[in-house]
Amino acid sequence: MAGVSDDQRDQTPAEPAPAVPTGPEPEPIRFFGTTWVNHDGGYGARRVGAAAGALVLAVISAFLLRFSYEGLEIGNVGAFLSISVVVLFAIASSIAFVKTWESFSRRPAPSSDETALKGLKAIGFIGSLIAYFLRCFVEAPGEKLRRTEYERASAEFIRRRGSRTGNPAARRPKRKK
Repeated sequence: MAGVSDDQRDQTPAEPAPAVPTGPEPEPIRFFGTTWVNHDGGYGARRVGAAAGALVLAVISAFLLRFSYEGLEIGNVGAFLSISVVVLFAIASSIAFVKTWESFSRRPAPSSDETALKGLKAIGFIGSLIAYFLRCFVEAPGEKLRRTEYERASAEFIRRRGSRTGNPAARRPKRKK
């Protein structure tokens, strides 16, 4: 290390200053990221794309279920099994629709039966796709819930930051009476 004095070599680079907290970060939404906060970055196009994608997937899925039902008829499995399959998919789809729609407005409780219903929601995936499609007409799915949580966290952050004034070490000690 030619040309570098001992004093320069012994000095370590200065530590970066700690970052000033800017507040809570918004939670990203699938397919939307954080564009839902200010409705920027192609938010409208993303809503249209998500709605169209969900509708196309629901239609394709309905055709696949129809073909599988026709396969049951060709296999001559009997009326009872054919009707049972249709009823099963109808019930599973309606439950999946309701649970998906509810998930856009509230978070499930940690001890709820959401994990037990994952299989049923997988069977009734068409109901979930339709719920997603319909919700995209109003907002990004889950936007209202996340916006409420984000605004509450931001207000709390501002309230906490606003109550801090000055350097507490520079304050005079309180006098005892």
